[in-house]
Amino acid sequence: MADVTQYHVLFYGTSDGYQGNRAQIALYTGSQCIGYVRFHDVGMPFPADGPLANGQLVMHLPSAMFDGALDVLRNEKPITFYFTAGHCFLGTGATEPVGEAE
Repeated sequence: MADVTQYHVLFYGTSDGYQGNRAQIALYTGSQCIGYVRFHDVGMPFPADGPLANGQLVMHLPSAMFDGALDVLRNEKPITFYFTAGHCFLGTGATEPVGEAE
């Protein structure tokens, strides 16, 4: 399980995006890229989550979830990213009190 400390956002133009992706958020621990969250429009190929050959993880989500993923990265802390049971997981690293309004 890795802590996400930074992120980088890319959007891809044209009708088919870039390599089947509409947008991507690269996730970092410090300056080390630990993986990607890639977003796909309806009708685009939807690959399985998993580790890449270099050890980075890749998570695939529908484009409709982009705003929610970005909101979590902007407003929550700590954030973790990991792969288990055939799926990548991105989320808060601990329970949080209701109404915290970070």
